[in-house]
Amino acid sequence: MTTTWKVSLPCTRDEARMLSEDQLFIASSDSTPTIVVSEIGGKHPDKWMIDVYCETPPDTALIGTLLQLSPSAEQSGFQPIVEILMDEDWVTLSQQGLEPLRAGRFHVHTSSDKPSADPGLISICIDAGQAFGTGHHETTTGCLHSLDRLKRTGHRFRNIADIGTGTGLLAFAAHHLWPEAKIIASDIDPVAVAVTGDNARQNAIQLGNRKSQIRLVQSNGLDHPALKQRAPYDLIIANILAGPLVALAPQIAAASGARTVLLLAGLLTRQKAEVVRAYRRQGFRLRHTRLAHEWPCLTLVKSQKYGWIRKPHRKKSPLASDYFGEI
Repeated sequence: MTTTWKVSLPCTRDEARMLSEDQLFIASSDSTPTIVVSEIGGKHPDKWMIDVYCETPPDTALIGTLLQLSPSAEQSGFQPIVEILMDEDWVTLSQQGLEPLRAGRFHVHTSSDKPSADPGLISICIDAGQAFGTGHHETTTGCLHSLDRLKRTGHRFRNIADIGTGTGLLAFAAHHLWPEAKIIASDIDPVAVAVTGDNARQNAIQLGNRKSQIRLVQSNGLDHPALKQRAPYDLIIANILAGPLVALAPQIAAASGARTVLLLAGLLTRQKAEVVRAYRRQGFRLRHTRLAHEWPCLTLVKSQKYGWIRKPHRKKSPLASDYFGEI
């Protein structure tokens, strides 16, 4: 263990999502800082915290860059808090406060905690780090509960896409629920894609292009050729933000078939109507809403008359069984 410096700064959710290691590396050539983002959540859904760990004292350039990455803190006159962690394991410290959580049949924990001993629970290990989705925010928890609900009501999926995968948690959850499915997980951030790969290996999940495997791609929305080639999907998960969700509605609809199930999260209650309206125009109908504080998780289904068309000889994908009235 070595001496580590920690720089802390509050930020908004939108600001936190824009962070990248490259931005901080440019500002400090002496060492490569590591970013840990904490989802505060609760009654303050927009309040987040950035903790930056580095092996050398943070210089003025690093602190200045950090302030630029959090305009809300800079505008309020907040100065980053600098601490020295003497001979401490900062990775372990970064997990403190992230207690294991239960969401449906899922037990999400960090490497600092043990998997659940309950054979009825599915344990997934996700460490806090440079990607989003530790499960401790209402958006991710809502998706876990919604996935569990789909499984409980008898739905079966064979072709799944997780758009904006973050840490890969939701893709891993879907893999455990429908182990024979082909799953593709994408993110616009290359760091998130790398983190998801590491997390998959930590959870003994195979990466690849076959059934029972997860393929990872870096993509802006559904632009990647692999995402287009695998369509139509019978389940699409998108836990991002309201703005991108609205913008992606045509792309997601184009990658969907009749009765495709869609889980949307990352939006606030006041943004629900706009998001639902955007997808209703694309043939989706809202079937269920799970609300946690100000964060709804929406379950939508695409109408039969808006089916996927590619080639006449292509067989219709056996989409999510016949339980859609119960969603």
